[in-house]
Amino acid sequence: MKIVFFGTPQFAVPTLEKLLNNSKFEVLAVVTQPDKRRERGNKLTPSPVKAIATAHNLPVWQPERVKKDTETLNLLKQSDADAFVVVAYGQILSSKILNIPKLGCINVHGSILPKYRGAAPIQWCLYNGETQTGITSMLMDAGMDTGAMLQIATTPIALLDNAQDLAQRLAAIGGDLLVETLLKLESKEIQPIPQDNLAATYAPLIQKQDYGLDWSKSAIELHNQIRGFYPNCTATFRDNPLKITASVPLRTEGDRQLPPELQELIHKLSDLSNISDRPGVVVSIAKGVGAIVQTGEGLLLLREVQLAGKRPQSGWDFVNGSRLTVGEVFGIGS
Repeated sequence: MKIVFFGTPQFAVPTLEKLLNNSKFEVLAVVTQPDKRRERGNKLTPSPVKAIATAHNLPVWQPERVKKDTETLNLLKQSDADAFVVVAYGQILSSKILNIPKLGCINVHGSILPKYRGAAPIQWCLYNGETQTGITSMLMDAGMDTGAMLQIATTPIALLDNAQDLAQRLAAIGGDLLVETLLKLESKEIQPIPQDNLAATYAPLIQKQDYGLDWSKSAIELHNQIRGFYPNCTATFRDNPLKITASVPLRTEGDRQLPPELQELIHKLSDLSNISDRPGVVVSIAKGVGAIVQTGEGLLLLREVQLAGKRPQSGWDFVNGSRLTVGEVFGIGS
């Protein structure tokens, strides 16, 4: 089967590699976003997908706007591809492009559609405290993740999973599901299923204001925000910005998913909920682990933080390095 692959970030790499390593597929070319300048050295850096394509000596097309790029459109028409595979490409495809391949454009999306259509499904499902998510393969249409569904694969979400953990797992699942979907689509073993638009939810691009931590929220809400928008959620500490990159809500539900030392800590604190009327205040310090902070409802353990300009460090190293004491207050992030 002849394939043109559209994709850009690391999330798309496992799917491309699955196609490249399967003799039933021939990847004709890769379409990816233009190289971007990175902060360090301001050098142009290729996307992860381009790096893989280059290593396999594949043609790489990088239009600024694929819908308006006549050269790329002509190349796609001339490719004689059976299918276009699209994984986190980052641009909307026009109906002209969608109608080129014989089997259509097949998208791998990081949610169980129709929930979490849009740019950041993994992040928002964690933010909303979902306990299960998955991958949907679908036939693309002109809408935003509105095409008919082909196959779904699911995976549970553990209490300490963050966006990076979940993305890696879903990317691997997506590669396997895509291969299975293409083969079944070619042999007509799949009947596309229209999505229920009334059940749709959306996962928009994350904005800067989404990263600010407000300690008046509950511990579980803050934890879900921290892991969902990992590693960028911020508070303030002694009037300076501080990223909180890993946390644990000190509650008994779901504690069997936790490492033994954290289960033991939760057991010791099982009678505690709100022990201060001031959200953000440090109410205790767990030896060897980190600070315990009062929230609007319940307590939150800070397992990992990152000071501005520094590497991430464990909550315990932060306590020792900053000489943190009970009674100090973390401020609201922005």
